[in-house]
Amino acid sequence: AGECLTRDLINTPASDMGPAELAQAAHDLAQTFGANCSVIEGDALLAQNFPLIHMVGRASSRTPRLIDMSWGTSGPALTLVGKGVCFDTGGLNLKPGASMGLMKKDMGGAATVLGLAHMIMALGLDLRLRVLIPAIENAVDGSAFRPGDVLTSRKGLSVEINNTDAEGRLVLADALALADEETPEQIISMATLTGAARVAVGPDLAPYFSDDPTFVAVLEAAAAEVSDPVWRMPFHDPYEQMIEPAVADLDNAPSGGFAGCITAALFLRRFVTASNYAHFDIYGWQPSAAPARAKGGVGQGTRAVFDALDRILTK
Repeated sequence: AGECLTRDLINTPASDMGPAELAQAAHDLAQTFGANCSVIEGDALLAQNFPLIHMVGRASSRTPRLIDMSWGTSGPALTLVGKGVCFDTGGLNLKPGASMGLMKKDMGGAATVLGLAHMIMALGLDLRLRVLIPAIENAVDGSAFRPGDVLTSRKGLSVEINNTDAEGRLVLADALALADEETPEQIISMATLTGAARVAVGPDLAPYFSDDPTFVAVLEAAAAEVSDPVWRMPFHDPYEQMIEPAVADLDNAPSGGFAGCITAALFLRRFVTASNYAHFDIYGWQPSAAPARAKGGVGQGTRAVFDALDRILTK
């Protein structure tokens, strides 16, 4: 049922799955399992210090928002953060038409963490779950953020914008900063973040980043057990200089094109203080039908994470 939820959310056309509808899906899920779900919307994002989410989403007539769902009162704390870009035009760095064809799936990270949340709550696992989803549409109008802008994040780090099509890491940054403030036992982000990850491993594998050897060991074992393939990528520290521009603390789109999925992951890691952070750069789409996987939206990494959770959270 969790996997079906993920698939249905991804497959829904963007005309019927904007930030408001994604928030409603989270609310419906929360209501089913007695969870709490709140939403910070529009200018309230600025008032409550989520400036990157607001600035990336403000050009759309569909108001940006941060979805915050919590469930469970005992056990270790797990926070899931999912990229909820309901459609991505690329912003002022407009995508070519061919690259927009699948952008209804750019909320695949959000759909995937909601599917995982369904699994956790339906089976009543003994943990405290929090799900954070920045839900926006990256659109174009006179209020769109621009290349060359310098934006300040919730964490206080400034970000120089060198490509408005690298928006996912911006909205995730504010959500990760919020997740980190509670210091849960584990933070996991899932996002359809970079084309570089697809070039590296194709559509079938879910690349992930973690500095925690225990997380890596138990996840790899679980992935093999449940046939949910993942592939570890490195948080390669020497590449940190690639995400440090001359103007601001961070660069959202380093020039040169090298190691795109690694530099994106390093960018996200700047907003989490502990080593209990793992990031999945998923594709969220099955390009052609395969056994048990119809063509279309698909969750990646969720069954592996779910199978490993008891070992991840008790390490």
